[in-house]
Amino acid sequence: MPANPKYLTQSKWQRFAKITAAILGGYLVSVSFHLALASWFNHVNVIITMAFSGFILWVALMIVAFLAKNGWKIWGIYLLLTLIFCGIIYLGQTYNPITR
Repeated sequence: MPANPKYLTQSKWQRFAKITAAILGGYLVSVSFHLALASWFNHVNVIITMAFSGFILWVALMIVAFLAKNGWKIWGIYLLLTLIFCGIIYLGQTYNPITR
């Protein structure tokens, strides 16, 4: 059964924003989250775990991007989360440097 057109996004810019937020934004959030964890915890274990949980988180963030009404708001949220995780990475590298 095809989707009802009244529930589909009509604007091409909104569609572009949702698709790019789902693919690129979700990937950035997923990777930065796991790198933030790796900067505070055992980095070997976190990176090995990221092979599975990173993909699951990325898919979940893709679904969230397509469920949102506004693609640009999702982009803003994903970029804000990525910047927060980058700050956590910076603090983790400052206080817990990897010396191997």
